[in-house]
Amino acid sequence: MQKSNKILIAYFSYSGNTGIVAQEIKKVIGGDVFKIETVEEYPQNYNRVVDIARQEQKADARPALKTSIVDMDSYNVIILGYPNWCGTIPMAVFTFLERYNFKDKIILPYCTHGGSRMGRSETDIVKAARGADVKRGLDIYGSDVKNSKTAISGWLKREGIIQQV
Repeated sequence: MQKSNKILIAYFSYSGNTGIVAQEIKKVIGGDVFKIETVEEYPQNYNRVVDIARQEQKADARPALKTSIVDMDSYNVIILGYPNWCGTIPMAVFTFLERYNFKDKIILPYCTHGGSRMGRSETDIVKAARGADVKRGLDIYGSDVKNSKTAISGWLKREGIIQQV
């Protein structure tokens, strides 16, 4: 990675796991962190969240977001984190991706999950972030999040974001 690259770590997190990974990535490579948050908060009850996620996906919903990035054009590397919801990115992440121009930007996706790994999320990111160079993602099982430093560093090295040691 060239030193002139400016990195944004954007993530959506329901349980906190995806946010823990975002902070670990920041420790490793620096960059700015942006939490993707919906205007309407999701309930605490996990089963209810799953129901809402399915409803949003079926309706192809685009939940409204609380905030936005002021100068997305200044970033050329976006580390994009999210939990795998129903086999892909949460609909709020679609809202985020469709809000900006990702042409000629690098996107490195990572997801936290309960067993479904990346699902079809990488393909959906390619479709939603037209013109972006979407790299191979990293999936982290939810209970492994706190011990994922080695996996994160290896992924960032493999994708050329940090140099080999």
